[in-house]
Amino acid sequence: MAALVLFGGGGDLAMRMLLPSLYFLERDSLLPDGLKIIAAARSEETVPEFVARTREAVETRARADGGWDPASWDRLAARLDYLAVDATDADSLQAVKDRLDGDDDLTAFLAVSPSLFGHIVDAMAAAGLAGPRSRIVIEKPVGRDLDSFLEIDEAVRRAFPEERVFRIDHYLGKETVQNLIALRFGNTIFEPLWNNLTIDHVQITIGESFGVGDRWPYYDEYGALRDMVQNHMLQLLCLVAMEPPSDLDPDSVRNEKVKVLRSLRPITPEAAEKVTVRGQYIAGTVEGAPAASYSEERGQPSDTETFVAIRANIDNWRWAGVPFFMRTGKRLKEKRTEIVIQFKAVPHSIFGRDDNSGDISDNRLVIELQPDEDISLTVMNKRPGLDLRMQLQPIRMSLSWGMNGKGEAAPRRRIAYERLLLDAMAGDSTLFVRRDEAEKAWEWVDDVSRAWAESAVRLEPYAAGTWGPVSARKLLTDTDRAWNKNDV
Repeated sequence: MAALVLFGGGGDLAMRMLLPSLYFLERDSLLPDGLKIIAAARSEETVPEFVARTREAVETRARADGGWDPASWDRLAARLDYLAVDATDADSLQAVKDRLDGDDDLTAFLAVSPSLFGHIVDAMAAAGLAGPRSRIVIEKPVGRDLDSFLEIDEAVRRAFPEERVFRIDHYLGKETVQNLIALRFGNTIFEPLWNNLTIDHVQITIGESFGVGDRWPYYDEYGALRDMVQNHMLQLLCLVAMEPPSDLDPDSVRNEKVKVLRSLRPITPEAAEKVTVRGQYIAGTVEGAPAASYSEERGQPSDTETFVAIRANIDNWRWAGVPFFMRTGKRLKEKRTEIVIQFKAVPHSIFGRDDNSGDISDNRLVIELQPDEDISLTVMNKRPGLDLRMQLQPIRMSLSWGMNGKGEAAPRRRIAYERLLLDAMAGDSTLFVRRDEAEKAWEWVDDVSRAWAESAVRLEPYAAGTWGPVSARKLLTDTDRAWNKNDV
């Protein structure tokens, strides 16, 4: 039998993401037979109270996605249990162990503050919950630099060997991110072009229209660099840049991602002002509504960056000379996550250079993750008409499901945690972050942080509702390039 224990099971992450994900997996008949789901948290709450609160959260999410099914909920509710425990205390965790059979395959998900990880795994080990059939899933952020990551991770490793540690980055559970792997390595038309001979540059944008709000105590400690670049952005960069793995074995894929991180050129203090931008939002207008500044939300001034843009280079044969532009920020013009593969211009145009030749654009592959999931390719096509000279126009072809003219309905957009929960319970670590991956990512990010400190890179203001500081645009315009979304 299988058991899933959600530490912090009554909290925000569980109610917004984990429990709705489990509902959808139940509805699609994907949960293991006999799976027990135990939510464990400090709050004194009865099982009926917890189930009622869970139903409210799940039903709200399911109705928004057009997928509420009372029968599926009843089946999930029958699996649910709740225990009020102190997860850092071995004696308290005996209540969890008493709910399990000795031969249960246990997956423990730590939906709690990383500061508690070490205490919880120590208590789990002392309570007999870290046996050879137990796995641990830990949420980011794990640490705020390399040293703190190693301290937390070492505590986890005292109880769980690497093959049973699942470091989660929910971006890797997104369908479009996994489609990037399929696109590259399942087709012969892309991989031969996936190099510095044909690709001019790569852009990775993770933009959020909302501000920090009452999360500022957490955010002020991390900032955009540690909160987003160290995990989400570098993981997306690795998937774009990695060499073809020999197979889809977890270590084959993760070995190639580590090679990319090792090839990332360090950001030095001398280069920091030229290749990085730090910003913080000031008051502005987002989606037609007034938006406060970060300082106003925090209650006092702060030197924490809410925006980061970086021009990164990967020093290997495939990517030599190809810049990777990354940007992420709060209170930007819109919520958007995308990867742009910008191909080089044709070496010689036969269509003339005057105004009658049409609108000639370079090929561009765009992988959109938010607000909608899509993969599109822009190519040149003849403009219809009987003009004496052939005129061209760019056309955007969607490569996504249901866009091939046959009218299939697109599948429901899954919560990223659905895939990751299934994989963790099955012991498949392909879409999870290995220890050496996290170490190399932290090393690179720590270099950026040190370079900022040593060269005193200034914090640039940007109005809420824009695409960030002017310097972020100059990062590309200085190289005769432009962001895919560049309008103010």
